Amino acid sequence: MNSVFPNTIYAIQHLSFEDLGSLEDLFYQLGFRVRYFEAGVDDLTQAIQHTGLTIILGGPIGVYETEDYPFLQKEIDLLKVRLENNLPTLGICLGAQLIAHALGAKVYAGAVKEIGWSPLTLSNQTNHLLAPLEDSPVLHWHGDTFDLPKNAVLLASSALYPNQAFSIGSHILALQFHIEVATESLEKWLIGHTCELRNANIDIPALRLDNEKFAPTLENQASQIITQWMATLTNA
Repeated sequence: MNSVFPNTIYAIQHLSFEDLGSLEDLFYQLGFRVRYFEAGVDDLTQAIQHTGLTIILGGPIGVYETEDYPFLQKEIDLLKVRLENNLPTLGICLGAQLIAHALGAKVYAGAVKEIGWSPLTLSNQTNHLLAPLEDSPVLHWHGDTFDLPKNAVLLASSALYPNQAFSIGSHILALQFHIEVATESLEKWLIGHTCELRNANIDIPALRLDNEKFAPTLENQASQIITQWMATLTNA
């Protein structure tokens, strides 16, 4: 690993129970430390100006809800500068939407909520970063979607939404789906998001069973993908 690459990863949470999941243990195994920041509570300046990897996690609010959640505007403004400086950034779910918005793309409510396990359709390119996910279900959990930012490379689509993952260069990666979900931690989501799940008529027992079935494989796939991506960052 390049010795000049910072060995602390900063993770920004928008909901206390949506954390790094299976990725946290992976980062420890790779020799990194992890520090969390809570959006809306902590000052995010240090996290977003960090020269090492910053990960922006999910949450139930929309990037356009800045009037109701004023902290979002500062987060977006800081993120714009971060992305202009091409600092290593991973966005997951809301984090991907924030990246898209900060890059000038439109983020908006989708026609239908996409909640549950289903496969992605990967874009056609050689040495695809998400190749381990070919024909494998991943966890989707979102109602908003985004247009593809200028100069972004589309990595994946789903049956419901065309833009599920994109990258810009080697340092910016945005994933609408939840690559981080861990086998043992979904129950926190089922409890915390109960109103959303019931309003969307989601079969909670079936979602739990699908997680038990598919999450262990996704954990292994996520490890392969993130390890490969981290290698491009640390060796740059």
